[in-house]
Amino acid sequence: MSALIRLDLVLREALERPYRDLVTRSTGAAVRNLVVTVLRATAERDALLDFSEVGVLDFSCADEVVAKLLQMFDADGLPVSRVLLRGLSEDHVDAIEHVLRHHGLVIVAGCVGANAPRILGDIDADHRAAFDALACFGRAPAAPVADTLAWPVDRARSALQALVGRRCVLAHPDATFDLGAVA
Repeated sequence: MSALIRLDLVLREALERPYRDLVTRSTGAAVRNLVVTVLRATAERDALLDFSEVGVLDFSCADEVVAKLLQMFDADGLPVSRVLLRGLSEDHVDAIEHVLRHHGLVIVAGCVGANAPRILGDIDADHRAAFDALACFGRAPAAPVADTLAWPVDRARSALQALVGRRCVLAHPDATFDLGAVA
């Protein structure tokens, strides 16, 4: 299950004004702090940050809300296993991709008008290809991913396990993998 967090509502609560734009570092920090408060109170496995009603997202807010939140997983032991994004426009993607690459981070995102989720950030070509192939299946073992990419099964399994380690893919006891809920 996923905890859905609408960032437009969090922004409104943080600023006590009806703004739609995530701009300035201090605004981003205030929004992130409220998101962390919500995450600490949730019992859900995944957190789904919804950007669909957010207008402008500048680099400093992308850094504060997305990159710093991802960095908090190991440092602060947040009680969710993954953070996913949804409702991203191409302008949101540009800002988020830039800061994630700068920090060596990755995240799974659902973009407006896209048929499948995307992986954003600092990711090598094998991992990106394995992610994209898995997105076509929904849930699958490594073999069909390998077949799709014309790779040996060990190469596909290694790429999928690396994506599990980066919190982009879920691994199951039956040796299958999936992206989880990114709607």
